[in-house]
Amino acid sequence: MPEPVLPTTRDELWGAVHAERAALAEDLAGLDDDGWAAPSLCGRWTVEEVVAHLTAAASTGTVRWVTSILGARFDADLHNARRLAEHRGATPAEALDRFRAVVTSTRAASGHTAAWLGEVVVHGQDVRRPLGIRRSPSIESLTAVATFYASRDFAVTSKKAVAGLRLEATDGPFAHGDGPLVRGPSVALVMGMAGRATYCDDLDGPGVPTLRERCRPR
Repeated sequence: MPEPVLPTTRDELWGAVHAERAALAEDLAGLDDDGWAAPSLCGRWTVEEVVAHLTAAASTGTVRWVTSILGARFDADLHNARRLAEHRGATPAEALDRFRAVVTSTRAASGHTAAWLGEVVVHGQDVRRPLGIRRSPSIESLTAVATFYASRDFAVTSKKAVAGLRLEATDGPFAHGDGPLVRGPSVALVMGMAGRATYCDDLDGPGVPTLRERCRPR
């Protein structure tokens, strides 16, 4: 099997963001009202709220983000709730239409493009897994996000989560670190780094209990 060609330039990363957004919009196109109201893996948010959050992220540039977080007195939860409500729409259908409208957006709060790829990769799985949707992001996208997450704490404390562990993907080229082994699908490694403990069920190795413990809310 040929090695995946990873997105590395900003244009390539944005292309991956757009592809992952489009795939998610396609997956949610036939969802009924119960599906939109279903709980996601992202805290208290429903599927509809996660989608509205992604729309907000793709609609908020640096100046707007700074103004919003200052207005929320650096309360990230309040900031996110306000932006989510702004972009949610009156119905699930409208929420999906608004998300479709920003599929090709390159607007973001910062220039960390790999982080915004991580945003749609992780939140996409936050809704797919509870809904039983089996599609996974591409290996190229997952490897780019895993590499970024292992290198720094940005939006999620992913670098801290895997400190002192050896990570190895079983379906792609990603590998990182030294220590007790954590081995499994690239999507499970990414989601574990993002703090989603349920994905630790898909991982093997003596380092898994440590990663699972670090996924717990503090």
